[in-house]
Amino acid sequence: MKCPFCSSDNTRVIDSRPADDNSSIRRRRMCDSCGKRFTTYEKVETIPLIIIKKDNNREQYDRSKIEAGILRACHKRPVSVDQITKMVDEVEAEIFSREAKEIPSDDIGSIVMDKIKDVDAVAYVRFASVYREFKDVNTFMNELKKMLDSDHK
Repeated sequence: MKCPFCSSDNTRVIDSRPADDNSSIRRRRMCDSCGKRFTTYEKVETIPLIIIKKDNNREQYDRSKIEAGILRACHKRPVSVDQITKMVDEVEAEIFSREAKEIPSDDIGSIVMDKIKDVDAVAYVRFASVYREFKDVNTFMNELKKMLDSDHK
Protein backbone atom coordinates (compact mmCIF):
# COMPACT_ATOMS: atom_id res chain seq x y z
CA MET A 1 0.00 0.00 0.00
CA LYS A 2 1.40 3.38 -0.99
CA CYS A 3 1.61 6.14 1.59
CA PRO A 4 -0.80 8.97 0.65
CA PHE A 5 1.66 11.52 2.07
CA CYS A 6 5.06 10.58 0.60
CA SER A 7 4.10 7.84 -1.94
CA SER A 8 6.50 5.36 -0.37
CA ASP A 9 5.73 1.65 -0.74
CA ASN A 10 7.11 1.01 2.78
CA THR A 11 3.95 0.86 4.88
CA ARG A 12 2.78 -1.61 7.48
CA VAL A 13 -0.47 -2.48 9.23
CA ILE A 14 -0.47 -1.50 12.91
CA ASP A 15 -4.13 -2.25 13.72
CA SER A 16 -6.92 -4.22 12.01
CA ARG A 17 -10.58 -4.47 12.98
CA PRO A 18 -14.01 -4.90 11.36
CA ALA A 19 -15.52 -1.64 10.13
CA ASP A 20 -18.86 -0.39 11.48
CA ASP A 21 -20.89 -2.20 8.82
CA ASN A 22 -19.11 -5.54 9.48
CA SER A 23 -18.69 -6.05 5.73
CA SER A 24 -15.24 -4.51 5.50
CA ILE A 25 -11.97 -4.35 7.43
CA ARG A 26 -10.57 -1.10 8.74
CA ARG A 27 -6.77 -1.02 8.83
CA ARG A 28 -4.54 1.58 10.48
CA ARG A 29 -1.27 1.79 8.65
CA MET A 30 2.02 3.56 9.26
CA CYS A 31 4.57 4.65 6.70
CA ASP A 32 8.09 3.48 7.55
CA SER A 33 9.57 6.33 5.48
CA CYS A 34 7.76 9.41 6.81
CA GLY A 35 6.19 7.95 9.97
CA LYS A 36 2.68 9.24 9.21
CA ARG A 37 -0.41 7.12 9.87
CA PHE A 38 -3.45 6.60 7.65
CA THR A 39 -6.55 4.39 7.43
CA THR A 40 -7.55 2.01 4.65
CA TYR A 41 -10.66 -0.11 4.20
CA GLU A 42 -10.67 -3.54 2.64
CA LYS A 43 -13.92 -4.87 1.17
CA VAL A 44 -14.79 -8.10 -0.64
CA GLU A 45 -15.06 -7.49 -4.34
CA THR A 46 -18.49 -8.44 -5.61
CA ILE A 47 -19.44 -9.60 -9.08
CA PRO A 48 -20.64 -6.65 -11.14
CA LEU A 49 -24.40 -7.14 -11.26
CA ILE A 50 -26.38 -6.08 -14.31
CA ILE A 51 -30.04 -5.09 -13.99
CA ILE A 52 -32.38 -5.90 -16.88
CA LYS A 53 -34.86 -3.03 -17.05
CA LYS A 54 -38.50 -3.35 -18.20
CA ASP A 55 -37.57 -2.01 -21.66
CA ASN A 56 -34.80 -4.69 -21.87
CA ASN A 57 -32.02 -2.13 -21.47
CA ARG A 58 -29.26 -3.17 -19.13
CA GLU A 59 -27.49 -1.08 -16.52
CA GLN A 60 -25.13 -1.70 -13.65
CA TYR A 61 -26.63 -2.33 -10.21
CA ASP A 62 -26.91 0.82 -8.10
CA ARG A 63 -27.78 0.49 -4.42
CA SER A 64 -28.80 4.14 -4.22
CA LYS A 65 -31.72 3.52 -6.61
CA ILE A 66 -33.25 0.95 -4.25
CA GLU A 67 -32.64 3.29 -1.33
CA ALA A 68 -34.26 6.21 -3.18
CA GLY A 69 -37.35 4.13 -4.06
CA ILE A 70 -37.80 3.00 -0.48
CA LEU A 71 -37.22 6.55 0.82
CA ARG A 72 -39.90 7.91 -1.55
CA ALA A 73 -42.37 5.24 -0.44
CA CYS A 74 -41.65 5.94 3.24
CA HIS A 75 -41.79 9.74 2.92
CA LYS A 76 -43.61 11.22 5.95
CA ARG A 77 -44.21 7.75 7.39
CA PRO A 78 -43.08 6.52 10.82
CA VAL A 79 -40.18 4.55 9.33
CA SER A 80 -36.71 5.21 10.74
CA VAL A 81 -33.52 5.60 8.74
CA ASP A 82 -32.24 2.44 10.43
CA GLN A 83 -35.28 0.49 9.19
CA ILE A 84 -34.73 1.80 5.65
CA THR A 85 -31.03 0.92 5.75
CA LYS A 86 -31.90 -2.54 7.08
CA MET A 87 -34.42 -3.08 4.25
CA VAL A 88 -31.87 -2.01 1.62
CA ASP A 89 -29.25 -4.31 3.19
CA GLU A 90 -31.70 -7.23 3.18
CA VAL A 91 -32.71 -6.60 -0.45
CA GLU A 92 -29.05 -6.37 -1.46
CA ALA A 93 -28.16 -9.56 0.43
CA GLU A 94 -31.00 -11.43 -1.27
CA ILE A 95 -30.01 -10.15 -4.73
CA PHE A 96 -26.32 -11.06 -4.33
CA SER A 97 -27.07 -14.43 -2.73
CA ARG A 98 -28.58 -15.52 -6.04
CA GLU A 99 -25.10 -15.30 -7.56
CA ALA A 100 -26.57 -14.33 -10.93
CA LYS A 101 -24.74 -11.92 -13.21
CA GLU A 102 -28.01 -10.41 -14.43
CA ILE A 103 -31.30 -9.89 -12.63
CA PRO A 104 -34.57 -8.40 -13.91
CA SER A 105 -35.67 -5.17 -12.23
CA ASP A 106 -39.08 -6.84 -11.67
CA ASP A 107 -37.42 -9.35 -9.34
CA ILE A 108 -35.82 -6.55 -7.35
CA GLY A 109 -39.17 -4.73 -7.14
CA SER A 110 -40.84 -7.87 -5.78
CA ILE A 111 -38.15 -8.31 -3.13
CA VAL A 112 -38.47 -4.65 -2.11
CA MET A 113 -42.26 -4.97 -1.88
CA ASP A 114 -41.94 -7.98 0.41
CA LYS A 115 -39.62 -6.04 2.72
CA ILE A 116 -41.75 -2.85 2.77
CA LYS A 117 -44.95 -4.82 3.41
CA ASP A 118 -43.56 -5.96 6.78
CA VAL A 119 -42.61 -2.42 7.82
CA ASP A 120 -45.42 -0.03 6.75
CA ALA A 121 -48.67 -0.70 4.86
CA VAL A 122 -48.96 2.82 3.41
CA ALA A 123 -45.35 2.75 2.16
CA TYR A 124 -46.09 -0.66 0.64
CA VAL A 125 -49.09 0.69 -1.33
CA ARG A 126 -47.07 3.70 -2.45
CA PHE A 127 -44.22 1.53 -3.70
CA ALA A 128 -46.63 -0.95 -5.32
CA SER A 129 -48.44 1.84 -7.17
CA VAL A 130 -45.21 2.85 -8.89
CA TYR A 131 -43.72 -0.64 -9.26
CA ARG A 132 -46.89 -2.25 -10.61
CA GLU A 133 -47.74 0.87 -12.66
CA PHE A 134 -51.39 1.03 -11.64
CA LYS A 135 -53.35 2.29 -14.65
CA ASP A 136 -56.57 3.12 -12.81
CA VAL A 137 -58.34 3.09 -9.45
CA ASN A 138 -59.61 -0.50 -9.91
CA THR A 139 -56.11 -2.02 -10.10
CA PHE A 140 -55.18 0.08 -7.07
CA MET A 141 -58.24 -1.19 -5.16
CA ASN A 142 -57.47 -4.79 -6.14
CA GLU A 143 -53.98 -4.47 -4.64
CA LEU A 144 -55.45 -3.00 -1.45
CA LYS A 145 -57.95 -5.86 -1.21
CA LYS A 146 -55.15 -8.42 -1.62
CA MET A 147 -53.21 -6.73 1.15
CA LEU A 148 -56.22 -6.54 3.47
CA ASP A 149 -57.10 -10.21 2.80
CA SER A 150 -53.57 -11.31 3.65
CA ASP A 151 -53.73 -9.33 6.92
CA HIS A 152 -56.92 -11.11 7.99
CA LYS A 153 -55.47 -14.61 7.45
